[in-house]
Amino acid sequence: MGLTDILARLAVRATQVLVVESPGQWSTRVELEQQMLRRGWRPAWTPAEADVLAVCGTPGPELVELVDRLWEQMPGPRVRTDISSPATVNSALDDAVSLLLDTSHHRADAQERTQSPEIPQDHGQMGHGDHGGHEGMDHGGMEHDGHEGHGEMDHGSVNSDEGPGVHHGMDHNSHQGMNHGDHGTHGGMGHGDHGQMTHDGHEMGHGGHGDMDHSGHGGHGGMDMAPEGIPLAQGGNDRDGLEMDVLHLSLGPVLPFWPAGMVLRCTLQGDVVVDAEATVVDGGHREVAVHGGQSGPVPAAAVRCDNVVALLTLAGAEDAASRARRARDALLSGDRDDARDTVEQLHRTVQRSRLLRWSLRGVLPLTPSDLEHHGLPDRCIGDAHDRLLSLVEWIRNKVSVMDEAPIEAGAVPWEMVPQWVTGVELASVRLAVASLDLDPFPATQEVGRD
Repeated sequence: MGLTDILARLAVRATQVLVVESPGQWSTRVELEQQMLRRGWRPAWTPAEADVLAVCGTPGPELVELVDRLWEQMPGPRVRTDISSPATVNSALDDAVSLLLDTSHHRADAQERTQSPEIPQDHGQMGHGDHGGHEGMDHGGMEHDGHEGHGEMDHGSVNSDEGPGVHHGMDHNSHQGMNHGDHGTHGGMGHGDHGQMTHDGHEMGHGGHGDMDHSGHGGHGGMDMAPEGIPLAQGGNDRDGLEMDVLHLSLGPVLPFWPAGMVLRCTLQGDVVVDAEATVVDGGHREVAVHGGQSGPVPAAAVRCDNVVALLTLAGAEDAASRARRARDALLSGDRDDARDTVEQLHRTVQRSRLLRWSLRGVLPLTPSDLEHHGLPDRCIGDAHDRLLSLVEWIRNKVSVMDEAPIEAGAVPWEMVPQWVTGVELASVRLAVASLDLDPFPATQEVGRD
């Protein structure tokens, strides 16, 4: 065995996997997470740090396009594996290991890739900072005005206190450094270099703009002047009547700890969401039933535990998230004693955690009238911290009476998410969505109510 083979085998032990969950493939994704944990593999939050791209289920045409872009952004050596069901996860990962160790495969892959690829207008990159707390809200699969990502842009700063105006030093108030009093440059591009460019049919010489209208900085007469296809912010009046930049971006559909396949298109003024729209990629019409290791639909408590994992991880409570994950896996395997003990530990941890109170207090407060108007379950009342406590309490009660009458969980309609996140700061949007305890899509076909 040569030095290359030894180093390759050592590297495989620290494999990082970028997971893409198709709508309706909840159990496949959960089984993949369990197998990764057994192998000592870690999840990747961006294509740049991924060794393996694992696609759970069969994605539709919209998701396929995004997956292909993510694949192109992964550096070599890289492996892609498609996992059709929970039963095929182990064999798919074994095949991935074989390909990771196949140096001839990677040489061929490197030769096939162009040395200087042309950067597409739509980028499916996932940006990520530190995924703990408010700072950890990465924007994988983000779209800006229909663009599903940002190529080489890092969106870790989007979720920080700097707000959405920070994109590689891009100042949206100054429109990429453009001086509209002196129209000699736009984002560093001199109009002397335009040649005979036309804007709305007006021919421009080398020295100026002709009859070009600068009333809208985002379009410039129908031509996208933004660098690398990233649209510039436009102007709009805020709640005080003052003009502020308006930025359009989307969260999802490929985003850790995010409802699989959901795209939330947000309109921002400053760091506040002033309008939003939610859709599911490919229409979300494929009804693939979620099943656990046992026959029949998975227990509702397992799905609730998985949602708790997402919220706790985003809030930076990694130890508590590990307990919630262990409780989920115990419920799926049918180990009721372990599930009860783990949920009890989780309940005590959540109640005593000052970090969780600090992170989640004041995030998306819902009043009794909000619950009555939208037909939401009682556990949704209060802010994100209240909902976390209520959800863990529900799981605790459910696990303790597993052999008795069922306790109805109550579904939260994902279609109402845009209305709830309007007025929420961008840094809190993912916490707000995670706290709503949404069912996997489509909920009524996939989640068992025991």
